[in-house]
Amino acid sequence: MIQAIVFLPLIGALIAGLITLIGARGRHPGGDEMEHAHGDAHGHAVSAPIGGDAAVIHETHHEPGDGHDDHGPVEPPAAGSRLAEVITTALLLTSAALSWVMFVDVALMHHDLRVVLASWINSGDLKIAWALRVDTLTAVMLVVVTTVSSLVHLYSIGYMHEDPHRPRFMAYLSLFTFAMLMLVTSDNLVQLFFGWEGVGLASYLLIGFWYQKPSANAAAIKAFVVNRVGDFGFALGIFAIFALVNSTDFETIFAAAPSLVGKTINLFGWNVDALTLTCLLLFMGAMGKSAQFLLHTWLPDAMEGPTPVSALIHAATMVTAGVFMVARLSPLFELAPDAKAFVMLIGATTALFAATVGLVQNDIKRVIAYSTCSQLGYMFVAMGAGAYSVGIFHLFTHAFFKALLFLGSGSVILAMHHEQDMRAMGGLWRKIPVTYATMVIGTLALTGFPLTAGYFSKDAIIEAAFAANSNPFAFYGFLCTVFAAGLTSFYSWRLIFMTFHGKPHDEHHYEAAHESPLVMLIPLAVLAVGSFAAGFPFKELFAGHGIAEFFQGALKVDGHVMEEMHHIPHWIALLPTVMMFGGLAMAYLFYIAKPYLPVELAHQQPLLYKFLLNKWYFDELYDIIFVRPAKWLGYTLWKKGDGMLIDGLGPDGVSKRVLDITRGAVRLQSGYLYHYAFAMLVGAAGLVTWFMFGVGGQQ
Repeated sequence: MIQAIVFLPLIGALIAGLITLIGARGRHPGGDEMEHAHGDAHGHAVSAPIGGDAAVIHETHHEPGDGHDDHGPVEPPAAGSRLAEVITTALLLTSAALSWVMFVDVALMHHDLRVVLASWINSGDLKIAWALRVDTLTAVMLVVVTTVSSLVHLYSIGYMHEDPHRPRFMAYLSLFTFAMLMLVTSDNLVQLFFGWEGVGLASYLLIGFWYQKPSANAAAIKAFVVNRVGDFGFALGIFAIFALVNSTDFETIFAAAPSLVGKTINLFGWNVDALTLTCLLLFMGAMGKSAQFLLHTWLPDAMEGPTPVSALIHAATMVTAGVFMVARLSPLFELAPDAKAFVMLIGATTALFAATVGLVQNDIKRVIAYSTCSQLGYMFVAMGAGAYSVGIFHLFTHAFFKALLFLGSGSVILAMHHEQDMRAMGGLWRKIPVTYATMVIGTLALTGFPLTAGYFSKDAIIEAAFAANSNPFAFYGFLCTVFAAGLTSFYSWRLIFMTFHGKPHDEHHYEAAHESPLVMLIPLAVLAVGSFAAGFPFKELFAGHGIAEFFQGALKVDGHVMEEMHHIPHWIALLPTVMMFGGLAMAYLFYIAKPYLPVELAHQQPLLYKFLLNKWYFDELYDIIFVRPAKWLGYTLWKKGDGMLIDGLGPDGVSKRVLDITRGAVRLQSGYLYHYAFAMLVGAAGLVTWFMFGVGGQQ
């Protein structure tokens, strides 16, 4: 069964890829034509200052029109598009159904599984088998990945219905799903790294799917490069583990972990605690993949990809890979308290930072993207607190309501003729009531409204941060997550009020708006149910007294923290809910009761407004510190080093000197008799002179 779950998406990707190649060959037999389905008429940036000292650039964002724009003829769909959609979606739905069966068998019936597929690498002491490991942690991830992916596949049939390159898109989605499944079923670090890099490659292809758009290409490259920074640290962490344990197999590593306490690694003459350094390097990979503070800059720009990509990559799969990795390696992190403290610090900072930026974003997808970044910070706060099961609980619930919000935003974008700026929306609840209802449910779950899935998981993280007395950054994590809860509520309801309430700001698009087709609404309805059902029924398993029995050693359980969570003061448990209602009240005041307040506040606090709108100027800072010096260095080495020095003194220099000499020699061969006679006369005169004053003079 596990083989079918993992490899059915790969089969779908291969079939869709084959259909793509056949369709491309049929469309362009010569194979040398560039397809320009969307042109560059999408995503224009329009300057529209707010006015006064708080003027900012107003970008009107559009997703490529899938044939909906008015700038040119619609390219016909590739042959076999519907076949590719049906095959990939059917295979993913089958994989999802089998994953739920596997979840019951492994997680609830405790029938763990390890299937060796083949011997992979045998080189000296490095012996790696290609094996599928299925325990409770894996079973949870299988359910999350396949359920959300299958719903995204189904949703994409409607959302991408006029895109001429649907087979390629479906192939990329299935390839991404396969890579993520390889990651979560890995039995060793090398296999995990294979899946880790696989989702990185697939995300690059999906973010840059509309490759005719320069902004999509730039976003794909940015995501790829930033993740390479984190992956470099991750690879070093894997090397360090192999050097310490002489194995990359999880069971061997976990068994040897206690013996590594107190060991040191000599790093540039400095003896560093081995476990701390190793865990920090591994977490560096998680920071890149899960878009944590300092390595977060790629995530908002990744919204350039189609909306289903955002729901798949940035809600339930790739960005949660870092959380999964830390949970999987929790036996190591538990023995490295300094590394856990750093995880708590980064997670708490990310939760607060991303929430502040989300307050002022106007692109509907970017608001949700920063929300994702913030919620990932929550998950890492739980990891730093030692409440690994609680972090996985939030990963589980978050997948449903965040995928719901992304897909709901796609329904809004489709209704608004691919407009993404919330300032051009308003009053849409009358036009798209089903989308409105599902997005309200997703917002309730995200903000932690009582009895929703997010209420149980997010509040448990805040309680864990308060209870983690041994972590020096625990109180900092508690304060950041509580404050971020209020900010999350504010910007989430701001999105709902600006998009669905008030007066329409674009009458033309408003009048043309209509509800999405059923194939898009079914995934929204299923995810809306999950936004409630993923919470309370699983609370005891992830954050109650049944954790140890449920996970059966799949991750570490800090009994002290989990016990303290149940004995915290009552007002601490109520604080997140109070902050949630406070954020809702402020959003209502700003965008319903007194809608002029946001503009006035932006005028009164222009520096703060610009600081948040420009995302704390991280992109500009990185441009000055890294990008420009790298470009200057590359240009200098190209022109001065390679061009002037190497080529100038090397191949080009030698060839030029040879040409100069030959040109001079050619001039001596003029073909005129008197030139040769003159040369002979000069030679004879020189010879006589030499004999007279040289050899002859000495005699």
